[in-house]
Amino acid sequence: MPPPAALLNLLQQHSEEHLLAHWDQLSKRECNQLQSQLLAINWHEIAACKKLVEAHQQRRNKQNHEDLKNAVTPHCHKIGEHTATPSDALNRGHQCLRTAQVGAILMAGGQGTRLGFSEPKGTFPIAPISKATLFDVLLGQLNAIKKRFGSRIPLAIMTSAATDTATRRFIAEMNSCGLDPDQIFFFCQGNLPTIDAMNGHLLLDARDHVAVAPDGHGGMLQALTESGGLDWFRQQDCHTLVSFQVDNPLAKPLDPEFLGYHLLSGSSLSTQVIEKIDPSERVGVVAESGGATKIIEYSDLPEAIAAERLPDGRLRFFAGSIGIHAFQRNFLENVASSQASLPLHIAHKKVPFIDGHGCQVQPSTPNAFKFERFIFDLMPLADSVTVIEIDPAEGFAPLKNPSGAAKDSPETVQQAINAYATRHLARAGITVSPDTHVELDTASIFDDEDLRLIAKSATFPNNHIDCPQIVRAI
Repeated sequence: MPPPAALLNLLQQHSEEHLLAHWDQLSKRECNQLQSQLLAINWHEIAACKKLVEAHQQRRNKQNHEDLKNAVTPHCHKIGEHTATPSDALNRGHQCLRTAQVGAILMAGGQGTRLGFSEPKGTFPIAPISKATLFDVLLGQLNAIKKRFGSRIPLAIMTSAATDTATRRFIAEMNSCGLDPDQIFFFCQGNLPTIDAMNGHLLLDARDHVAVAPDGHGGMLQALTESGGLDWFRQQDCHTLVSFQVDNPLAKPLDPEFLGYHLLSGSSLSTQVIEKIDPSERVGVVAESGGATKIIEYSDLPEAIAAERLPDGRLRFFAGSIGIHAFQRNFLENVASSQASLPLHIAHKKVPFIDGHGCQVQPSTPNAFKFERFIFDLMPLADSVTVIEIDPAEGFAPLKNPSGAAKDSPETVQQAINAYATRHLARAGITVSPDTHVELDTASIFDDEDLRLIAKSATFPNNHIDCPQIVRAI
């Protein structure tokens, strides 16, 4: 049976009729599946992707960095610099948590492929003693907030087509990680087709399926809006929304001082950063130029400029982004209702595909372009941006690489979790013996105040821990 004339005509208009090369070998169900996918493609967006490919190839080795000449790192507030008397920011953040006028958005669309893990990354067991998963650790913070402030923080979890079913199943089987089921809103990010780097055409990854890839964390706003998530947050009176990544178990998106600085500043958007020490570190940096704040990707920062230093010895661009942002909900609603869309970014990647003979090809080198949007591209659209610097030991331990890697591996992340627990127990007067592993139960302990209560309760003889221990608030 030949393909429908309307479908063939549509593909011919865009020079993509090769996508029907295997049509006569497909079952009726497969034909319907492929037709549905092709008709759902936003061809205007594909045209934009192809223009981006052309521009990328034309400017290769011809990048102009004039816009960086006058760029500077914006002023950064520092968490933890307040005196023994709680700061105004801390008080304002506590008030926000107490009244539950903040909602959380967890970006959890990634798979654990780089970790050698076949499930959603959020289900990876990361805690050094309990083996709690990333989901358990991060969602546990909302339980601790409820215990401390009596408030229920709404949480939206962004999945992807590859992780949606497994994520929903895991959260259900884990009894919502202790949260109320109606406290969690699931939504799925979109996909964008990939483009062959050789000929500029779309690829098939099966005879009946166009190869696609998630549209990046910048797809959050569109997906949240179309799924009804923004309306859901509005119905629960959340004026502020914070977003964070699933691969950072030390993430503190609901840190009260961070929330306080954001709210007191009156900014539409605030972001957490850490000090970038090594110019070659693969992390984007926050910069200010021409009255606008933005993030410059590490790949767009020339080595010479990345290595420039200020008189105090810090890098000129030292504010490294860690993917934790606070937004005013009405700002997101205004952007979502406007015609402004976040720009597309391009990446040269290895993409498995089906060749003209219907054979599966696993490329050994990058063969195609993927496209995504970045949520931090909202920054130039904000009326003002507040930057808050944190100590990386207190809030940044990303899990990116497989076991055995020198950095960002399960082992290094667990070391960071153990060091964090040891350090905070010491502040509360609880000594941990050398080489002893300890872990703080995030669902029970919100901050050092909870640990001080434990220290007073004589839970540990002589306030000393000398064996592996999961510390929970009493």
